[in-house]
Amino acid sequence: MASAHSEQAAPPADLTALKLLVAGGFGVGKTTLVASVSEIRPLRTEEQLTEASRPVDDLQGVETKTTTTVAMDFGRITLADDLVLYLFGTPGQDRFWFVWDELATGALGAVVLADTRRLADCFAAVDYFESRGIPFTIAVNCFDGVRTHTPDSVRRALDLPPDVPVSLCDVRDRASGKEVLIALVEHVVRHAEQSSQDA
Repeated sequence: MASAHSEQAAPPADLTALKLLVAGGFGVGKTTLVASVSEIRPLRTEEQLTEASRPVDDLQGVETKTTTTVAMDFGRITLADDLVLYLFGTPGQDRFWFVWDELATGALGAVVLADTRRLADCFAAVDYFESRGIPFTIAVNCFDGVRTHTPDSVRRALDLPPDVPVSLCDVRDRASGKEVLIALVEHVVRHAEQSSQDA
């Protein structure tokens, strides 16, 4: 006979778990987003930036950055009683791109974080997900003191189709980060429904 404790600890039979990626350029806020929304202590694989990395890593716009993700960030958030998101933050530098294929395996969607001061830094992530047919959204991280651009102007600058959601956010704020993830889940569901209709 199962105890009351074990019955409470058992996950619901209809629990849906989604693997999602948080991607984007170097220093755009991926680690911060995962940490701000995660209900567990996030796993981080950050290392100190060294003098040897200065010729390789472009610190323009992120001069105060002292660490970098070298493998991934990992966090978890429960959006509903039957919906859990597993978040995998990707490394931002080109030299760690070999990790992306492993992280993307089984991922149902991705948030591509963008910084309008360095918008070109997210081009590679957009190309990556487009070429693999992985649905994604764009979330513009609104840094303090930086001019805010409208989602439509960002969409035009990135030459995105109208069905790709673009939103503004503050990755330090849990509620803002959660809204970004909800928009991604809704987009993934619409994408899956459209794909099944087209089949």
